[in-house]
This record gives sequence, structure tokens and C-alpha cells, in this order.
Amino acid sequence: MLKYGVAFVVSLTLFVPHVQSQQAKLVSVDQVQAQKMAAEREASNDRTTDNQRERMERDQIAHMIAERQSQLRRDTEKLVALTAELKEHVDKSGVNILSMDVIKKAQEIQKLAKSVQDKMKNAY
Repeated sequence: MLKYGVAFVVSLTLFVPHVQSQQAKLVSVDQVQAQKMAAEREASNDRTTDNQRERMERDQIAHMIAERQSQLRRDTEKLVALTAELKEHVDKSGVNILSMDVIKKAQEIQKLAKSVQDKMKNAY
């Protein structure tokens, strides 16, 4: 009986490390799968965040373009009004006389025209 008891204890000692190593492998496989799933979830969240970021950037660009277009429209309308005023002042003045108002209007028109030109050249 002692012989069987010793054989049993020896077989348990040999079998227990094998079972423990199997359990360790299972635990490590579970951890690897959990890490893979977490990485997939994170990648999915990153894609969603990237899509949202891209959408926001496109919206901002569209808003900037619309704002630039409306500003150009306002500036050109102001430019047309200033040139009409300049023409009226020049028509009213004499042949040899230019008033300071005419010169100031011409400078204002020049600055505004330069600003419009720069905005059109630098279209983002």
C-alpha cells in the first residue's frame, strides 16, 4: 500500500506542474485575447475620432471659404461705391484743381483694391 501511496504522490508531483503550466498558458492566451480585443476597440474608437476630426476640419474649411467669399463680396461692393464717389468728386472739381478728398479716396481705393487682390491670390 505504501508503494501505491508513494507512486500516487510522485505522479501528483509530476502532474501538478504540468497542470499549472497549462493553466498559465490558458491565462496568457486569455490575456492576449483581451489585449487584442482592447486594441481593436481602441482602433475602432480612433477611426471614429479621425472621421469626426476630418468632418470638423472640412466644416471649418467650408466655413472659412464662405466667410472669405462674403468678405470679398463686401469689399468689392465697397470698392465700387468708392470709385463712384471718386468719379463724382473728380467731375465736380475744376480742370486744374484736385481736392484732398479726391486724393484720400484714391488712396483708400488703392488700399482696398490691394487687399482684395491679396485675398484672391491667397486662397488658402
